[in-house]
Amino acid sequence: MVSTPTRRQPAGRQGHRPGSTATKAQPPATLPFRLKQAYRRFWSALEGNGTSRNGSTYYLILGSTLALTAIGIMMVLSASSVESIAAGKSPYGDALKQGMFAGIGIFTMFVLSRINVVWLKRLAYPAIITAVVLLGLVQVVGAEVNGNKNWIDLGGITFQPSEASKLALALWMATVLAMKGKLLRQWQHIVVPAVPMAIVIIGLVLVGNDLGTAMIIMMIAAAALFFAGVPLYFFGIAGLMGAAGAAIMAVTSSNRMCRITSWWTGESCADGIDANYQATNGLYGLASGGWLGVGLGQSRQKYSWIPEAHNDFIFAIIGEELGLVGTVVVLILFAILGAAIYRVVVAQEDTFHRVLAGTIMVWLLGQATVNMSVVTGLMPVIGVPLPFISYGGSALLMSLCAIGVVLSLAREQMAPAMRPKRMLKFKAMGREKTPRKPKTARKRA
Repeated sequence: MVSTPTRRQPAGRQGHRPGSTATKAQPPATLPFRLKQAYRRFWSALEGNGTSRNGSTYYLILGSTLALTAIGIMMVLSASSVESIAAGKSPYGDALKQGMFAGIGIFTMFVLSRINVVWLKRLAYPAIITAVVLLGLVQVVGAEVNGNKNWIDLGGITFQPSEASKLALALWMATVLAMKGKLLRQWQHIVVPAVPMAIVIIGLVLVGNDLGTAMIIMMIAAAALFFAGVPLYFFGIAGLMGAAGAAIMAVTSSNRMCRITSWWTGESCADGIDANYQATNGLYGLASGGWLGVGLGQSRQKYSWIPEAHNDFIFAIIGEELGLVGTVVVLILFAILGAAIYRVVVAQEDTFHRVLAGTIMVWLLGQATVNMSVVTGLMPVIGVPLPFISYGGSALLMSLCAIGVVLSLAREQMAPAMRPKRMLKFKAMGREKTPRKPKTARKRA
């Protein structure tokens, strides 16, 4: 009789028999592993599974956006009223204008959240061409404010085309990169046409002397390439080129060099100009706020101590009037918004959807990070507004439109019975035809 060879049991399973109480060795529960498991359990309990998904991601994005917008209108009223009265204007003028743009933006956001995002592909090329034309038109008939030439006056209402170019570039790059697909492993398909178009947009913004907005657009272009799956070495090369370009832009401008040296040394420039004056008074406002603030509307720094208090430095007024608690609430709302959009991004299998949502996430959170870093003294002064909160109709309108696009993607993750009704439907391959049933042969008599 020939004996059959037996396979040797692994060391961890020797002596284990069916019915025995021995269990498989578990990996050590490290802190990152526990945090990841807790994170997954939290979202699973919050959203549900399968057909019971309640769309909490959708409502977290919507709720945090509306809360930030409401805080923004309230703080614009508080921060701008004093200087408006000093200029002989209505103390409610800026807040009412911000509220008007908020109403238009929220309506547009809800419209965009009810349509299929694929429908937006047909707007990619018209949007980017319009953005280039408007940015070029700014240099011809645009208005210059505080050294930056980025505004067009439309019947008493100023519009900033560079804000619209952010969403247009995100949509266009998502469309183009999705068409490229696997060809993005080749450097020539990475460069053409996405990078030249981004350089054109950035160049036109820099002609208007707005380095802060140009940096955000650079961030948008880099995010689009990253979420499209471009090899990482490309970002190293682009980062070196971008750093060299930024250094040249800083060295060739006395105003920028003054801002950098004043931020680094804390002293005035050689000509006596204190370019760090705005940031210093912003820190005074944050420090005087304490835990609970001096009270809504009771800021002292907004009495012409902080230039543009209702715009780029509104976060300092929040810290002064609402204290550390107010600033933490704003930070938590941005954190909720970022975490919810991130969940939308990682759930996307289509390249166009993933690139578009990821680019919008980096745009809004990156701009908020830059603004708060400037106010807290972590970066030199750069003219970048705080999304949803700073005064500015163009920035608020475009930010709300971008959230509407993300909400449309989040809506698709909800259970079918719980989804809000769609307004416009679009299928890339056209209308599907239902196959006809074959006719049954008639029986002969």
